[in-house]
Amino acid sequence: MICRLEFRMKLLHCLVVLIFLYLVQCNSAARFSVKKKLKIQNLLKRLNKQPHKSIKSPDGDIIDCIPISHQPAFHHPLLQNHKIQLAPSYCPEGRFDDKKMNSSKSSIGLKPVKQLWHLNGKCAKGTIPVRRTKKGNVLRAGWIKNFGKNKKNINIPGPNSTEHQYDLDIQKHQHAIAYVDGDKYFGAQANINVWQPKVQEPTEFSLSQIWVTKGSFDAGDLNSVEAGWMVSEDLYGDNNTRLFTFWTRDAYKSTGCYNLLCSGFIQISQQMALGASISPVSSYNGAQYDISILIWKDPDGGNWWMKLLNINEVIGYWPASLFTNLADGADMIQWGGEAVNLASGGQHTTTQMGSGHFPGEGFNKASYFKNIQVVDGSNQLKDPDDVKTFTDQSSCYDVQNGKNGQWGTYFYYGGPGRNPKCP
Repeated sequence: MICRLEFRMKLLHCLVVLIFLYLVQCNSAARFSVKKKLKIQNLLKRLNKQPHKSIKSPDGDIIDCIPISHQPAFHHPLLQNHKIQLAPSYCPEGRFDDKKMNSSKSSIGLKPVKQLWHLNGKCAKGTIPVRRTKKGNVLRAGWIKNFGKNKKNINIPGPNSTEHQYDLDIQKHQHAIAYVDGDKYFGAQANINVWQPKVQEPTEFSLSQIWVTKGSFDAGDLNSVEAGWMVSEDLYGDNNTRLFTFWTRDAYKSTGCYNLLCSGFIQISQQMALGASISPVSSYNGAQYDISILIWKDPDGGNWWMKLLNINEVIGYWPASLFTNLADGADMIQWGGEAVNLASGGQHTTTQMGSGHFPGEGFNKASYFKNIQVVDGSNQLKDPDDVKTFTDQSSCYDVQNGKNGQWGTYFYYGGPGRNPKCP
């Protein structure tokens, strides 16, 4: 009887201890949950300003028209007293003749692109359109501090770069690009063919963009300004093709983000919303659609500007004070595509790059960059010299470059990802 009683007492003691530990854990989890909710609420409050007007886009986005002076950029400590520059002092000259390009037989069917929210309204003068950030957008990022950042922590390495010492995460990012280096550059432009590539996993993405960079990963001081289009369910919550910008000044370690999701980029456009859907997009063996992006350093003040040339709209600028190395110009320009390969199930992803077809299929089928140019020290646009190409795995995504009188310097790029030669 005494043994049984002792056993029961020990069992009861164990149960009490387990219940106590469970309650402590639940209480800690509850405190953590409340703390996380408060962080999310504070982040949403910081990003979503009181709008003058809100526009419901057909794709489910809400576009808030907010005063230009209320945008998130001015939370940055370096921009507390920044005076908004409403226009660049200088624009590069000598741009490729689009009228000549559009009159060519091979360009028949090219159409201008817009954004879906334009169908339901526009923002008034003195305001800018900002895509509203929702709670679900933040939760998908995992850690709140990761929201809006480039999770790869790596940019495109050149063929001779020491960044080939990849870690496992870096190897997930594959590229097909053209690039120039070995000189000083003050900007770049290109007509970028717009598609809606299929993305296999929610946390994979596919993009096409321009990179303007200086610095290194080894030193941790890489500066980069970037713009183009992308498909990313993880970032946006769907598989629409969206206009984006990005920047960093410390090799993607802690600074910078996409669009206006952190303080930095200053938008002045009242027509285009960063992160909003582009429509329409190109179709295989059908109509083709381009966006023409120009990034350049204003000689007066040193800000890095972005403009959509096909609609003659200046989107905004990255203030010079954000950067270290880029203050003196760039030493590498890159154009091309990037896709994430998580290799689910031990196989290469089926996430497409560009149109999802290889460069050899040509116009109307493969994706392309055309009229690629750089800005020199005289603020002149010129064709780049000694354009090189690079791809991580040509059997999955490839690139082929060329030059002619109608498209200037150009290249086709992309691919389907997994295929018989890319298992």
